Amino acid sequence: MSKVQTIAQTATAASAKLGINKFDIYGSAIDQTSVQVFQGEPKQVKASQKSSVIVRVWNEKKQIGVTSTTDVDPVGIELALKTAYEASYFGVTDNIPDFSDEAKSPLPFAKSELATPTPAAELITKLLKIEQDLLNAHEAITSVPYNGIAEQEIERFYLNSDGALREETRSFSSIYLYTTTEQENRKPRSGGAYKIANTLEKLDIDGCFQETVEKTISHLNYKAIPSGKYRVVFSPEAFLSLLGAFSNLYNAQNILDKQSLSTPESLGKSIASPLLSVSDNALHSGNISAETFDGEGTPTGNLPIIENGILVNFLHSSVTAKRMNAKPTGNASIGAKVSIGVNYYHVFRGEQPTTEYNLDTAENIILIDDVQALHAGVNSLQGSFSLPFDGWLVNKGEKVSIEAATVAGDFLDVLKSIIFVEAEAEVTPSGVCPRIWVDSLSITGQ
Repeated sequence: MSKVQTIAQTATAASAKLGINKFDIYGSAIDQTSVQVFQGEPKQVKASQKSSVIVRVWNEKKQIGVTSTTDVDPVGIELALKTAYEASYFGVTDNIPDFSDEAKSPLPFAKSELATPTPAAELITKLLKIEQDLLNAHEAITSVPYNGIAEQEIERFYLNSDGALREETRSFSSIYLYTTTEQENRKPRSGGAYKIANTLEKLDIDGCFQETVEKTISHLNYKAIPSGKYRVVFSPEAFLSLLGAFSNLYNAQNILDKQSLSTPESLGKSIASPLLSVSDNALHSGNISAETFDGEGTPTGNLPIIENGILVNFLHSSVTAKRMNAKPTGNASIGAKVSIGVNYYHVFRGEQPTTEYNLDTAENIILIDDVQALHAGVNSLQGSFSLPFDGWLVNKGEKVSIEAATVAGDFLDVLKSIIFVEAEAEVTPSGVCPRIWVDSLSITGQ
């Protein structure tokens, strides 16, 4: 009998003892080892085991109580059920969460490869060599202040009193490198990269190293640019950052709370260039940490959000699906309140473009590699943003780093102003996306 089945039996027995007829439990456990180094010495070594269990109980009035615990032995489960039951009498009376209609539907298949944990000493040795190699890669690189190698194994489960029972285990390894430079009479510059894989053996450490060096060196010869309107190309990471910052566009909870740029009537309407399509594809092969079910036990899958510029679906929990006469989409997390989030973006070309664009021939294009300060520079309810960025001025293939600049605009205008979606996509930790060309945006330089 698996651990989850044991918890289910324990919860069933405890609920009968307490007179509880309806409950569900979601839990996760994370085993993680991470290391960092600095100037040839280990800086930080962490080995942690974190667990979290959310217990929800419905009383005879159909009100719901929620509690959390880290104790899944019989005493801990019974106490959590009792506490949640007592809390239920203070629960909401409107739009009460319920079991997902899909909590017992068959789960999709997702290939999983579990890694054997690597000793921390071996991770430190690898990272120390990488740090030294980065310092030797170019005379201007003087420090690697941020770096890390980590391994994680995540176990998740969901069960309810109606007989639903889900469990899965995933593991992945990651590496992050970030360098800084010092040159006489020049401002410090930096560059970084992040890679993720199922196992340490498959982790593209060399690719992360090369990308870090290339980005750092490309920013050494920089210049200020005049403020004005420029044609802009967003890197995959930069565009996905903006897409995530304005996720209220398709988040059903935000829409119902009137905290969105969309309304329930926005479905079926054009919100972007017909060149753009976006889906939430939790099971995409590029998603190393793919999950087959959400916090309510609903199976995940491939949900189209924007098709050829038209908004075709919202992300739903069981609560929002019931209120909007839809189906839950596998994007819910449970807690004191059910929340909704994207699993894994897949951005791709919609309609075929009538004009092709290429950085090798384009003139005076701003290539934005990374946007910063999203917490301060985004007004998601107004749709506006003003963000500092790292990037280059590109002229017929020649890239010159931009000393310092910000990009500003309205996100809905950005979506409408897309003139080209490149065919080749890049796999990133948050999604798969090609470079996105936008006709004109305001750039404030120095």
